[in-house]
Amino acid sequence: MRIAISVEKKNDLDSTVAHHFGRCPFFALVDVKGTEIQAIEVIENPFFSAHEPGEVPGFIKEQKADVMLSGGMGGRAIQFFKELDIKASTGATGTVRSALENYFGGELSEAAPCAESVEHGHGEAH
Repeated sequence: MRIAISVEKKNDLDSTVAHHFGRCPFFALVDVKGTEIQAIEVIENPFFSAHEPGEVPGFIKEQKADVMLSGGMGGRAIQFFKELDIKASTGATGTVRSALENYFGGELSEAAPCAESVEHGHGEAH
C-alpha cells in the first residue's frame, strides 16, 4: 500500500504534516506492508503555487497512492479522491511518523472539509 502525506519540508519520517494538502510544498510517499514502512520518498508538489480543482488529486493518483493523509482539505478535493478510489483522511498532525501511527491506530477521521475551505465556499463537492 502507498500512503501520500502532505508535508511542509523534505525530512523523511520527521517531515511536518501540512495543514492543507493542496497548498503544501511537498508530499511524502510511504510504501507500507501491513504497518511496516518499506520505503519513503518526499517529492515536490508541482501545483504548490497554483492549481485548478482536481489537479492535485490527479497527481496523487499518478503517484499510485492508495491513501491520502493531511491536516485538512476542501470538499471538492475529497470528492475527487472518492472518484479516484483513494481513501482520504484529515486531522493528521505532527510528523509523518506520528501521522502514520495515528492512521494505523484508527485515530484519523475520514476526510471532512476543513473550516478554511468551508469559509471560502469550497466545503461542498460540486
